[in-house]
Amino acid sequence: MSAIFNFTFVPWFRSVAPYIHKFRNQTFVIGLTGEGIAAGKLYSIAQDLALIQAMGVRIVLVHGFRPQVNEQLAAKGHAARYAHGMRITDSVALDCAQEAAGQLRYEIEAAFSQGLPNTPMAGATVRVISGNFLTARPVGIVGGVDFQHSGLVRKVDVAGIQRTLDMGALVLLSPFGFSPTGEAFNLGMEEVATSVAIELRADKLIFLTEVPGIRMQPGAPDGEDNPIDTELPLADAQALLARLPSAQQPTDAGFYLQHCVKACKAGVERSHILPFAVDGSLLLEVYVHDGIGTMVIDEKLEELREASIDDVGGILQLIEPFEKDGTLVKRDRTEIERDIATYTVIEHDGVIFGCAALYPYPEARTAEMAALTVSPQSQGTGDGEKLLKRIEQRARSMGLDSIFVLTTRTMHWFLKRGFQSVDREWLPDARKRKYNPDRRSQVLVKRL
Repeated sequence: MSAIFNFTFVPWFRSVAPYIHKFRNQTFVIGLTGEGIAAGKLYSIAQDLALIQAMGVRIVLVHGFRPQVNEQLAAKGHAARYAHGMRITDSVALDCAQEAAGQLRYEIEAAFSQGLPNTPMAGATVRVISGNFLTARPVGIVGGVDFQHSGLVRKVDVAGIQRTLDMGALVLLSPFGFSPTGEAFNLGMEEVATSVAIELRADKLIFLTEVPGIRMQPGAPDGEDNPIDTELPLADAQALLARLPSAQQPTDAGFYLQHCVKACKAGVERSHILPFAVDGSLLLEVYVHDGIGTMVIDEKLEELREASIDDVGGILQLIEPFEKDGTLVKRDRTEIERDIATYTVIEHDGVIFGCAALYPYPEARTAEMAALTVSPQSQGTGDGEKLLKRIEQRARSMGLDSIFVLTTRTMHWFLKRGFQSVDREWLPDARKRKYNPDRRSQVLVKRL
């Protein structure tokens, strides 16, 4: 059993290492809905946030309190009122909001103070600091509705938050702001988290919500036939918002999406909508390639480019399993470093997920495409096609007439893409001398 665990744990831990390195010293703004706290998820989420912070991420946590305020209002026999997707905060609702915020702050601080042995928080020291980091202004009267003590963010104390993060603390913000005259305003958690992420120039804005993400077909029944859209480019997200009805309720498809779009348009490269109901959803989204919720991105994370010397380690890690099973010929670090200019790579969120090399034989007006590799996590997504097209472009730019490959296992993939089988005698003389007959590789050629 121990050997099986080691066999699965070691490669898994190595696979998340690039994300650990990438996100160190980055700033994440997390918006946690009051519904998530009411559902009893606070302690497990606190454990995950403590783990993420321990790996060097700077965290600002903004909590919501919709159900907690409504519970307080119901206890006082006072109805909750909303308009245009915002709470109308009269004096009674303001008192309830202040009571709920105070109670939740104590609960959140307690959650980050866990430290029992044999738990994820054992040995953790998370300092939680909150304060008057937000200046607010009143919503005022909108469409004839007086929102009274409901407000909007006027200013974020960026310098104060940054100093607190520099101290190694986790910054906790309640959805409250104060005017220069000392008047308190009830704010929306989503608006606070979005404004703070924008002003801090955060690397990620993450909403932990009651919805699992944005469905491929919003409005259609949930299920396997309508999966979560895990990656939405900003342009697609904006187009989707334009088609959706006005988002008034948190369960409306566009409710959180509109804030993600706003953040991305203002420079936050990645905004996420995650379900708090899934245990560990934060870890799954941040440290696993495909994630679990919906990510809105300011630009396509995938970058197809020529390799540099800094990519040698990523290429070695990518091709190693295929060398071991005999799919690829063994290449050592020295060889890849020497030939790095011949490589094209696909990088996804800082991790190399595909590569291919082009070795020209100008005298024969052809070139070999070698080491074409796509990570098992990305196979079937078209990365192989993208690499092939880039290699073809590079070959054409050299004035070559064809490219060829030697393969033992992927012959049909190449045949489908315009390659033709030829005898090995077709190979350029320089390549023919290096041909290994023991591998019995098939030679396939594509005319350009």
